[in-house]
Amino acid sequence: MNDPVNEPVNEPGPGDRLVRIGVIVFAVGAVATLVTLAPLFLGSDPFPLVAYTVSMLMAVGFVLAGAGVLKSVSAQRRRARAHQSPA
Repeated sequence: MNDPVNEPVNEPGPGDRLVRIGVIVFAVGAVATLVTLAPLFLGSDPFPLVAYTVSMLMAVGFVLAGAGVLKSVSAQRRRARAHQSPA
């Protein structure tokens, strides 16, 4: 029972690159968020506005990863429909 839809694939599929980039951008934004919140707990002067703007990369990374997942799901659905036998 060799079903090409369910066989594991070693090469990256559509959307995989977007997910990886999204994870990296999200991680950069998460670190920036932790850094910008540290002065609030340590009682020192807050960072300039640019540091808070970099924190917004968390949301950008989340959106990129979500777009990659949706692209991957769409490609898998198309592949599954193409391999269905006509009824």
